[in-house]
Amino acid sequence: MMKEIKLQGIDIDGIEKEYSLNDFKGQKIILYFYPKDNTSGCTQEACDFRDNINRLTSFATVIGVSPDSIKSHLKFKEKQDLNFILLSDPEHKLAEAFNVWVEKSMYGRKYMGIERSTFVLDENLNIIKEWRKVKVKGHVDEVIDYLNA
Repeated sequence: MMKEIKLQGIDIDGIEKEYSLNDFKGQKIILYFYPKDNTSGCTQEACDFRDNINRLTSFATVIGVSPDSIKSHLKFKEKQDLNFILLSDPEHKLAEAFNVWVEKSMYGRKYMGIERSTFVLDENLNIIKEWRKVKVKGHVDEVIDYLNA
């Protein structure tokens, strides 16, 4: 089911195209969900993936997913010089398929949003590792340690 979900995204050159996870069958994927472009935690996480891309892409393709628009993703990519695919999931179809569209709370107000999470998918698109409620600091190192193990 999640393999069939098609989302608009931008590739590493900033070119808009439609993606589904099936497009990546035969390779490992690091799929990370984050709440919002150009916010402090999400920017730090994206820059950590960016700065370690060579250590990651020897193992897997990195894909970031948030509910933000393509226009927002393009600004985020250009501003931070991001070097991996970003998918736009405004209807949170992929987020719901991975159970990361959850009720959150801030200042007593409840709302729905993305739970910062990372998944490693094998060549057949099966989840082989997941991190939920990710703390940004040191997270990319955890992913690299897992891939190196």
